[in-house]
Amino acid sequence: MSEELKNNPEEVQNQEITNQEVTNNTVETEAPVAGEIIPVPDALPAVEEIVPVADELPAMEAAPKKEKGPRQFAKFENAYANVLEDFNWDSIEKKGNKYSNTEQERLEELYTKSFKSIDEQAVIMGTVVSFNTREIVVNIGFKSDGVIAASELRYNPNLKVGDQIEVYVESQEDATGQLLLSHKKARLLKSWQRVNEAYDTQEIITGYVKCRTKGGLIVDVFGIEAFLPGSQIDVKPIRDYDIYVDKTMEFKVVKINHEYKNVVVSHKALIEDELEAQKAEIIAKLEKGQILEGTVKNITSYGVFIDLGGVDGLIHITDLSWGRIIHPEEIVQLDQKINVVILDFDENKKRIALGLKQLTPHPWDALDANLNVGDKVKGKVVVIADYGAFIELLPGVEGLIHVSEMSWSQHLRTAHDFLKVGDEIEAVILTLDREERKMSLGIKQLIPDPWENIMEKYPVGSKHTSTVRNFTNFGIFVELEEGVDGLIHISDLSWSKKIKHPAEFTKIGEAIEVVVLEVDRDNRRLSLGHKQLEENPWDVFESVFTVGSTHEGTIISQNDKGVVVALPYGIEGFAFNRAIMKEDKSVAKIEEVLPFRVVEFSKEAKKINLSHVKTWQESREDEDNRVQSEERKKDRDIMKINESSEKTTLGDIEALKNLKEDMEKQEGEE
Repeated sequence: MSEELKNNPEEVQNQEITNQEVTNNTVETEAPVAGEIIPVPDALPAVEEIVPVADELPAMEAAPKKEKGPRQFAKFENAYANVLEDFNWDSIEKKGNKYSNTEQERLEELYTKSFKSIDEQAVIMGTVVSFNTREIVVNIGFKSDGVIAASELRYNPNLKVGDQIEVYVESQEDATGQLLLSHKKARLLKSWQRVNEAYDTQEIITGYVKCRTKGGLIVDVFGIEAFLPGSQIDVKPIRDYDIYVDKTMEFKVVKINHEYKNVVVSHKALIEDELEAQKAEIIAKLEKGQILEGTVKNITSYGVFIDLGGVDGLIHITDLSWGRIIHPEEIVQLDQKINVVILDFDENKKRIALGLKQLTPHPWDALDANLNVGDKVKGKVVVIADYGAFIELLPGVEGLIHVSEMSWSQHLRTAHDFLKVGDEIEAVILTLDREERKMSLGIKQLIPDPWENIMEKYPVGSKHTSTVRNFTNFGIFVELEEGVDGLIHISDLSWSKKIKHPAEFTKIGEAIEVVVLEVDRDNRRLSLGHKQLEENPWDVFESVFTVGSTHEGTIISQNDKGVVVALPYGIEGFAFNRAIMKEDKSVAKIEEVLPFRVVEFSKEAKKINLSHVKTWQESREDEDNRVQSEERKKDRDIMKINESSEKTTLGDIEALKNLKEDMEKQEGEE
């Protein structure tokens, strides 16, 4: 401050007023967001220019050190009385603002309007103000800028200051007064809104194919990962999904699962919309028998799909070739261009049946006209079923060999027992129908019928070796040779054993000796026997097992009525339950060996009835009869003595005495 000002307090006040006028000078500047023009000072005056500092005040006269307190203050007050009286103490707080109340209100209103009104949990646009590796500062026109983590915009490496980005307002002010924003949530909410709009309006959207996944592709649509199924990529099957990765394509949203946040898109839907009109136009021009060129679009096990230029048709596997094929790949290949004939079509269902073999002549037309029934032909086995086999003579010309025409044998068998697929065989034509294009063949006719001379080969009474083929409840079927079967009745298996089922006697596949009992050439039947190989042992048994004879036997089985007893010579007998009680009143058991008495013998019925009770009952009766006989003899002797007692002499008495002693002695010995 100059010496003049120090010496003239009024100049100091004038200088102060001048500074205030400078402060009141304003300029117009553009508001940062709202676009309003509000006055702002070019430069705010320094505090030193408003309030004189101590250095610029007149220097105080040096006072004696002893003068302190009120006296010292009184001297200071007197020296600066004029300056202090005119100094505006309120200007220190207001920093030189000299606006009127009306002007102040107007400026505050303009300042408030310069900021946007924002709502929390809303998505708005913001401008990138600055950024570093950790965070990005965004201006949304609010009282303060917001901060976003840099990781949320990592997908945009080209981000620069001034770029507009979407942000989600999480909170206008946190605990520290910071505006909280999120770009990630803004993208997600905006994306879901956009996806739902596209789904509702069936809008065609653009997406980026990120990668391949199981069954399809992952597509980035508005920042959301959507699933593109393989079946929705194109109207034709896609064999390589990788060719679509890293490509941008157009899609339609076909499904949204809000619960699991899943989105399914389709590129095929766009193509189908275009092809639908083409299909209607193509089908309207189709006619049966029309020949068209098409491209093999897909090959399945049952046929081939052909692209006819916007509409698909199917060639069934049976219409690919006149001959039999296992898989359509034997005839055509993918993307192959072929000519096809229209067999049938349905305009409503938009189905088209095509044929390929119909473009070539039928093989039956080329069949040798000289072939007749009885001729021999050669062919290859192409199909085998249980009932027969199909033989291919020419591609498209087949004949059936029924299983009954494969062998002269009568027992049940399948075609698999005689032939297998791929066999080259010779056969005889049995029937031939050129109009119906049917033919039946036979192979057993290539060998003589064994039943033609059956009487010479197998006369009654002749013995042969056969093979067991099958069992029934009533007997065994055996094979003497291929085509010659016979039956052994169960009653002709054994003379002595009672057989309930043939499986007790032999096994399937075993060899068995037989005797021809009867021949029926017309019905191709042979009655055979096995027991007839030996003499009838019952002729001998009749003299051995006479009624009343006793034989030792073993109980081998038991039923409700009695037990079966094994007797000598391999014969069996039967004893009823009442006849197997032992002498001690106990009942005989299985595997117990006991004596049995023959009570009945039937050679015709081959039956022997036995009894164990008879053995011990008759022994007891015989003993009783013997004792009774001896007692009767004694009584007769005593009667004779009594009759002659009157005529006895001393000699007779002596003789009688001796006789008595002999009788008593005899009794003692007994």
